[in-house]
Formats: sequence, C-alpha cells, structure tokens
Amino acid sequence: MSQFAFLDGPVELAAPRLLGCLLEREIDGQLLRVRIVETEAYHQSDAASHSYKGRTERTKVMFGPAGFLYVYFTYGMHYCCNVVTGPAGEGSAVLIRAVEVIEGEAALEARRGRSGIAATNGPAKLCQALGIDKALNGHDLRRPPLRLIEQPELPAAEIVQTTRVGISQAKEVPWRFYLRTSKYVSRQ
Repeated sequence: MSQFAFLDGPVELAAPRLLGCLLEREIDGQLLRVRIVETEAYHQSDAASHSYKGRTERTKVMFGPAGFLYVYFTYGMHYCCNVVTGPAGEGSAVLIRAVEVIEGEAALEARRGRSGIAATNGPAKLCQALGIDKALNGHDLRRPPLRLIEQPELPAAEIVQTTRVGISQAKEVPWRFYLRTSKYVSRQ
C-alpha cells in the first residue's frame, strides 16, 4: 500500500480523513508542526471548485496525482493551500481551513503577528504562519520542506460535517469537516 493511499479515493472521504494528520514545515532552520483540525472538499463536478471549468494553468496541480500541494492566491493578498486527492486526471483537492499548533508556536505567532488561536484558525492565516506561498504550489507532501504526516483515522463521533463557508456557489454541499472539540476551528 502506498503512502497516503487514503488520498486516492473520493475527495469527500479524504477530507475528514485528513483531520488529525500533521503538517511539518522546515523554515528558517526551525521545525514547525501543526495538526489539521478543519478541512473542505472540492471536486471538478462541484461549481465551487477551481477545477469546475476544467484544467487550466492555474488548476493543473489539482488534476495531478494525490499527495501534492495546490496553492492559490485569493483576494489579491492571501494564499490558501489544498491537498490534492483522487486519481490523476480528476480535479479534486481538500482545502486546509485550520490547524492547531503542536511545535514551534513562538515562530508561527511571530510570522503571523498574532498569538494563540488567532495565529492559525483560518486558511490564509495558517499559510502565512507556515510560510506557504506559490513557491510550494505542486510540492510533493512526502518531502521537506513541507510534509504531511498521516495519523490514525479519528472516530466519526469526533468529527462534525457541515456545509462549506466563504463560497458563493454550491453552498449547500456538506463537504466541510472539523474536529468537534478543537478551539482552532475557523467557524463553529
């Protein structure tokens, strides 16, 4: 079985499975480690997905193999990151909406200029804290400087499933997932 085999399946199953997994970032000689606590699934059949209108220069990473990072720039000022899922040729990815700090809290907070929960409780916030920008678009999450570390699957009772937030189309699709007890979730 390959590393991250769970990412090869449907995006709506990969999104809750990513909860509890870790992201490790090496930056400025320091190791930063966070736990994923909130995700949203996006697929090419979904009007809210960047891949909905097909493969473009911007979205080509979403159509690649699973386990790579898709990074996009939004509102002319923020980066957001997604873990690519599904088979190559199918445009799907999971937006990482919020993370909980495990290691390197002072460095993450310094990068954000915010402390505590406010440092990483949103998709743009966590990218700023972890130094994720377009340079990491297409990055293989099996390798430094940013690695995804699989953790055991969490019990369904610990996960809340609801509709996605911050989108204008397909708002009714229940593809947002978060850890019930996490204070780092962007929106309860």
